[in-house]
Amino acid sequence: MIRYTLSCADGHRFDSWFASAEAFDGLSASGHLSCAVCGSGKVEKALMAPNVKADTPEPRLSAPASPAEQALAELRRHVEENSEYVGMSFAKEARAIHEGAAPERPIYGEAKAEEARKLIEDGVPVAPLPFRPKSKAN
Repeated sequence: MIRYTLSCADGHRFDSWFASAEAFDGLSASGHLSCAVCGSGKVEKALMAPNVKADTPEPRLSAPASPAEQALAELRRHVEENSEYVGMSFAKEARAIHEGAAPERPIYGEAKAEEARKLIEDGVPVAPLPFRPKSKAN
């Protein structure tokens, strides 16, 4: 569907919907368009401006939209600033820290479901994060 602003020979302006640009062209060529105000058959497309609401602030995709998203963004920031990302080695590192084989420090990373379940069963204190770690690419 496409919406056009139309105008007649008498200057009346009105909007109308069409199945496609080709549908408008076909109806216009066959004389099947008329002014919604005065009934004139001399109708053509009027110059249109984009339909943009000026009274609402422009959305910022990088800004959290709700208090929950703000809290999640703050949690992510805190974890990333105060923990070491260990990637897919999370289960191995968490176990080593728990057993005293690696220095104690806050870490975060990724683990397969089976690895995480085994850590929990073995009493290693871990918790899932409510976000995926950002990709650590060059």
